[in-house]
Amino acid sequence: MAGSSFGRLFRVTTFGESHGGAVGVVLDGVMPGLELSEQDIQKELDRRKPGQSEITTSRREDDLVSILSGVFQGRTTGTPMLLILRNSDARPEAYEPIKDLFRPGHADYTYLKKYGIRDYRGSGRASGRETAGRVAAGAVAKKILALRGVEILAYTVRAAGISCRVFDPEAIEKNPLRACDPQAAREMAAAVAALKADEDSCGGVVECRVRGLPAGLGEPVFDKLDAELAHGMLSIGAVKGIEFGAGFRGADMRGSEHNDQMGSGGFLSNNAGGIIGGISTGEELLFRVAVKPVSSIARPQRTLDTRGNDATIRTEGRHDACICPRVVPVVEAMTALVLEDQFKRQTALGV
Repeated sequence: MAGSSFGRLFRVTTFGESHGGAVGVVLDGVMPGLELSEQDIQKELDRRKPGQSEITTSRREDDLVSILSGVFQGRTTGTPMLLILRNSDARPEAYEPIKDLFRPGHADYTYLKKYGIRDYRGSGRASGRETAGRVAAGAVAKKILALRGVEILAYTVRAAGISCRVFDPEAIEKNPLRACDPQAAREMAAAVAALKADEDSCGGVVECRVRGLPAGLGEPVFDKLDAELAHGMLSIGAVKGIEFGAGFRGADMRGSEHNDQMGSGGFLSNNAGGIIGGISTGEELLFRVAVKPVSSIARPQRTLDTRGNDATIRTEGRHDACICPRVVPVVEAMTALVLEDQFKRQTALGV
């Protein structure tokens, strides 16, 4: 299936289905000699895996990664890496009762129209489980970027209609929403629990900050840094929008307000979010993505069956009520993949 690869010089190809034997990724472009262990990758996968709290799905996948190639005696060889995660808690039989029904909000209908066949076991390739391979590859990219002095931090800033009011980075990994405001996190958790009890779900907004990025990264005109990041973010199934810096708020600002003026110390503001003309400015890279409500809900919904007949469906089973906390490590991973690819492209430029 075309469309499963991403990147130019630092390139990933993910594989596997939600209820198949395994998911994983082939990663090409890692330099030789990098110290790397499965634990380096596992710590990121543990942040994405299911079953972390009452908010997330109760599916129990350990998501234990195995490095099958590209590493020898604890160091990368420069050859393609194959990272694989075996599915241990797949239950394809749970989808038998609804296999002939199109689930609202899911890709059942569109996949069938495109390919003439679809994997009805938990969405197949369209499942959020596909992102495990991205996070595994992203963990490698994050380790390389750390050596470059680049730090990536994503977190929930809005969920269930509740927004964070303060930014406390220490709070992010201490609450089930991965929100940057501990008080807002408690309010979000209560709202999500109420939605779950009402057989419903919600979405939210995830924000990402990148520090330590030098000026000069980006490949105009079609491969602008913000365009590449948008490509990566919008390839995440749950993401429906992205904005940088002031974002859509900038549409109501004057040029005199929005322009990032400069002084002897550098930029005096960062409404551009660290990217101007598709090239990094050296300021903090800042963007936000809109995450749609989880599509799998147990309340009855109208739909069609595969023969075109009206039907009613209840999507029962093990599903997240809010996907934001598990999207956070995926956003970080895709950001890392884009940035390392851009670093390699800049090096190839010879400047």
